[in-house]
Amino acid sequence: MTTLYANPYDLSAIGFYFDTAEEYVEKSQALRNSFGDEVEEFEIEFIDGESMDSELAQAWSLNQCNFTTFFDACDTWEDHDKKRFIIAVGECGYDFDADGVSLDDFEVDIYECDSMKELAEQFIEEGLFGDIPKQLENYIDYDAIARDLAIDYSETCINGQNLIYRCG
Repeated sequence: MTTLYANPYDLSAIGFYFDTAEEYVEKSQALRNSFGDEVEEFEIEFIDGESMDSELAQAWSLNQCNFTTFFDACDTWEDHDKKRFIIAVGECGYDFDADGVSLDDFEVDIYECDSMKELAEQFIEEGLFGDIPKQLENYIDYDAIARDLAIDYSETCINGQNLIYRCG
């Protein structure tokens, strides 16, 4: 379960925690400042939940207009979808429409590797550089390939896992 906090911009009002959009509506409509006026504007903050959802909230740039779709994403997206979004929006600079988020709009290649050298080894193993004769395998300079890959690929850490990605 993900818990958010609605922190009012009105300094004479006290915010509240909520776990659903319905709970937010109920509590926000009932909230009054010290003068008895309705409080309308809040800063939405991630408080508690999965660490992956915390990183998703940061990339999402939570606010009053988009937290409901954030709740939907937390509940329905798989971890790989969340990683894709975090990298696309947080690292690659993609924009998104919270009302119609489509992960297909993000061209991002993601590899679960600890280093560029490991990615180079994976590419060689998968045959990306063609067939390499057995007698030449010991002469491959993986470090040089890793340096070349670093031109187009970047590294990040999401939820404690190192990832290498390339923006499309």
